[in-house]
Order: sequence, then C-alpha cells, then structure tokens
Amino acid sequence: MANSNQGSVASQVESLQHRFAQSPGLPFGELLPAELLDRLLAEHGGEFHERIYTPLITLAMFLSQCCDPDPSLNQAVARLITQRLARKLPACSSQTGAYSRARGRLPEKVVAELTRHTGKQLMQQAPTRWRWQGRQVKVVDGSTASMPDTEENQNAYPQMASQQPGLGFPIVRFVVIFSLATGSVLDADFRPYTGKETSELAMLRGLHDHFENGDVVLGDRHFCSFFEIAELQRRGVDVVLRQHQQRKTDFRKGVQLGPCDHLIVWRKPARPAWMDPETYAQYPDEMVMREVRIRIPCRGRKVRTRVLTLATTLCDAHEYRKSAIMRLYRRRWDAELNLRSLKTVMQMDVLRCKTPSMVRKEMWVHFLAYNLIRKVMAEAAQEFRIEPWTISFKGTLQTLNAFALPLVTCVKSELPELIDELLLAIARHSVGHRPNRIEPRALKRRPKPYDLLRKPRVEARTLELKTSCE
Repeated sequence: MANSNQGSVASQVESLQHRFAQSPGLPFGELLPAELLDRLLAEHGGEFHERIYTPLITLAMFLSQCCDPDPSLNQAVARLITQRLARKLPACSSQTGAYSRARGRLPEKVVAELTRHTGKQLMQQAPTRWRWQGRQVKVVDGSTASMPDTEENQNAYPQMASQQPGLGFPIVRFVVIFSLATGSVLDADFRPYTGKETSELAMLRGLHDHFENGDVVLGDRHFCSFFEIAELQRRGVDVVLRQHQQRKTDFRKGVQLGPCDHLIVWRKPARPAWMDPETYAQYPDEMVMREVRIRIPCRGRKVRTRVLTLATTLCDAHEYRKSAIMRLYRRRWDAELNLRSLKTVMQMDVLRCKTPSMVRKEMWVHFLAYNLIRKVMAEAAQEFRIEPWTISFKGTLQTLNAFALPLVTCVKSELPELIDELLLAIARHSVGHRPNRIEPRALKRRPKPYDLLRKPRVEARTLELKTSCE
C-alpha cells in the first residue's frame, strides 16, 4: 500500500492537510484523517502501486485544480513538478496523460463520502454560538452547471430543448444542502435539467435521510410543499420556507399570534400522480402551520422583493419570535452566496470533463475543496472569535493559493508559526455588513463584437474553409 516515490499514506495525507492548513494543533485540524482516506480507498478500489500518481496525490492535484485560477491539467502537473523539486525529489514528466488516466481511476464514491464527512464534522465541531437559537439550520438551494458538448454528456445531461442541436451545451441540475453555521456542503444530488423527477423538490426528496431530529430546514418557496413539510415533520425536522405563490394567505383567519402572524390549518391536497396510494395514506389529513408576513426595508424604488410571507412549523411564538424568524430567513441568502463561491470563484459554473462520470466526480471534488476552504475559514473565525460568514471566501482562497507551496514544503518546526500568519491574514479579509444592498443586474463592460455561432462548429468550419478557397 506504499509508494516509494511519495512516502506512506499518512505522509501524503499530512501533505494534503498542510495544503489546506489542516494542522492537528488547530480546532478543525482532524477533519481529513489518514485512517478514513485509507479505509475509503480500500472499500472502493483505490489501490496503491509503484507510481507517481497514487489516489491521494491525484486527489490533491484534482483539488488544486478547483482552487487555481488556471484549472488546466498542464498547470496541475507543473505544480506537482514544483512541489517534488522543492522536496528534493526527481521531477516527473510534464505530459498530462498519466494524470488524466489517474483521475479516471479515482473512485467517485471516495470523493463523495469525503465531502459528506468533512461537511458534517465541520458542522458538528462548530461552536454553539454559531447556531441559531441552539439549533442546527440547514439551507437548501439548487442551481445548474454546463459542461463540454460531447455525445456522452448530451445523452446523460441533455441541453435545453429551446437550443438547436449542435449549438447548446449539456446542462446538469444540482441541489445542495449547506450548513448555515459554517457554510459547508453537507450533501448534494445531480440530475438532468429536464425530464421526470428532475425538479429541485424531487431531488430534495432523495436527500431526506440526511436530515436529523431537531434540524431546521431553510429554503425558498419552491420547497414549500405540504408533503415535503409533512415528511420532514415525521423526522422531527422543522422548516422555515417562503410561502408558495399558489397558496393564498388570509391573516383574518386562524389563531392570531400578532400582526400578520397566525396559526392556520393546512389540509392535505389531492394525491399527486407521482405518489402511490400507500404513501399518500401515511401523511396526515391536516397540519398546523404558522404563517408570517415580513417587510424588508429597501432603499430606492426598483427592488426585487419588499414583502414576504413565510411558512414555518415553529409555532411557539414565545420561543420563536417573528423578528427572529425574519432574521433567520434573511440569512437564506447565504446559500446564494455559497453557490456564487462555488460557481464563480471556484469556476464550477462551466465544468471541463467530457464524460458524465467525470463530470460528477469533478463536482464532488469542487464540493470537497470548498469544504476544506470553509474549514480554514472556521479555524480563522475560531481563533479570532468572529463568525465564519463574516470572512471573505475569495480572500481566503487567494491567501491559501499564496501560502500553498510554503505550507507543503516547510519543516514541521516552522509550520505552527506559518499557519498563525495564514489565519491572521484570512481573518482580516472581512466582508462588509451590507443589508438591503441594491446593485443593478447588468454588465458595464461591452462584449467583443463577434457573431454568434448559429450552426454546429463542424459545419461552420467547413463553410469557412470553402469560402476562403473561393
């Protein structure tokens, strides 16, 4: 199980931990234990041979691609050569073929389990003061990503029906569960953009086993379904959701708890076509819900939302005041910021892999890298007694990239001091408190004056060649 060129599994894990400042001396330093990585690789076929690209080295390089402004294979291999030379090891080949094949051998389940493990453990180890009224809040949101236009990707994740063949890109829909306290990814699901059982609500149903008794689920109105709420209630989970636009709210009815705040009975709707009669019969005929209308003060006239109606199962108005629920729902926007960090800062918006299995693996690696960065932010927040959501994700990533090589190559005696300086630099990257911020949803920089491609590239290239020869 050892590699003569790279050392033992433990030493490889230690190198990976140092890359993300996961030192055992820090509060969150044991979130990538060597025993867990070794067990997962053994369970899912990750065997070591006498080669440079062991599964752990491959995983570390894959993670570095997700964190680098240049995510190319050439850059990843060049970085490995630099690290080997810094450790007085012989340089490997600069060709990317061996690394590309090693990524293909890396088991997807290993990366997925590592993501779930790191996200959950980070949430559990977070201080109680980061929780909302002592409870774990999990935010649910969904988004999409595109990928290279290959036949395999198109078959698994077809492009939008409105796009002509050969002109669109395959698109994957995904739903993510975030921890509100730490921002870490707890679990995720990927499905095609269109088709049966591909909505965000259907994907959330496949993630029910992740929720635990006592959790609070925070989400947008797309998830505000009677059956969804009833299922979560059966598991001892409360919800705070925006009221669905098709449900009418009349605050003159029900039990009044305060201005625009009442308890109301929701009755079970007719059985949907996708649900079998046995499952339908298990749900209660009615459910007591609390509906709250909140007003968000906004500057200016052009605003997206000013008045929101929320539906929640937190029916105790004394324990959960209306103002507290309002502040909690306003933090639902953290999920949008987390998705922006993944898609824009870490460049997951446009994936690079050319097969569906590699696309899923690439997304899991992005989630794992994101969690490792969130761990460093949590360490800095814990060290300097601040909240992790007040630290800039992009600033953290930039600082980690700047410290990457020294963290991996420094001697152990210098590592604690180096990590202290790293955490101080990260903590200073604070984000401003900007409630009700308004920005125009428009771009100032004009696009370059190129025509749009209106036919498949092969046909356009053939026509261009024919034109130039005439």
